[in-house]
Amino acid sequence: MSLSAPRWLRRPAATPSRHHRPPAGTPLLATEDLRVTVGGPGGRLLVDGLSLALHPGQFWCLLGPNGAGKTQLLHTLAGARPPASGAVEVGGHPLAHWPLAELACLRGYVPQAVHDAFSTPVLDVVLQGRHPHVSRWHWEGRADHALALQALARVGLAPLALRDVTTLSGGERQRVALATLLAQDPPLALLDEPLAHLDLAQQLRMLDLLKAEVDERQRAVLMSVHDLSLAARVATHALLITAGGRVVAGPVEQVMTAPQLSRAFGHPLRRHEAEGRTWWLPA
Repeated sequence: MSLSAPRWLRRPAATPSRHHRPPAGTPLLATEDLRVTVGGPGGRLLVDGLSLALHPGQFWCLLGPNGAGKTQLLHTLAGARPPASGAVEVGGHPLAHWPLAELACLRGYVPQAVHDAFSTPVLDVVLQGRHPHVSRWHWEGRADHALALQALARVGLAPLALRDVTTLSGGERQRVALATLLAQDPPLALLDEPLAHLDLAQQLRMLDLLKAEVDERQRAVLMSVHDLSLAARVATHALLITAGGRVVAGPVEQVMTAPQLSRAFGHPLRRHEAEGRTWWLPA
């Protein structure tokens, strides 16, 4: 658990989700004619001419085969790498214009895998999500600790709050990353394969948790996922990367069609309906 700070350094947690949320009608994330490449000048084209807008209450699933460029696109949208050309805006302002601390109050990112260099309690890892909301000269207060513990409880890991993070399984560590995002409390969440290391029960639990954040808290989520049936379970919109950098983006029923998915994944796929759910299976 974090060391206690002197009482005169402590202060209650901020409420950034209201203070930093853009005006009504402003996309939380927008791109215009975005181009993403890898390998330097003359490298491989991953995404070409992407223009889209993510609004509160939308759940976007990022789809495409291995190597299509999903992770590189998410890195570009998060501000971790520059685009080859085009523009990215967060909250109505160019991504590069945001101070890092303020950007972290608006945009959260969960990577595909997390590697911990040092032993530290799980609770301290989750408290990192509160750092953008605490001034430079203050420690986390009681309210921040309460939010971190609540986030751990929501992902089912409250009993592990004092465990060494390096002793966790891959699935447990991924849920800690999701708890850190919940503690960070950004209106916009970018997630790179957040379900990859989880068993089926935990996949569904975390998916329902994210869906509730979108529906009840009016967040915007962009999540890469390989399981098309899981994507169909929650997505309001989809972004499909196909060969040659071509992208298809829009409402899920317009993007997740058998011809487009079959072409993108290089194998015939068929849509099946059962018990009120949509399932995508190989033909």
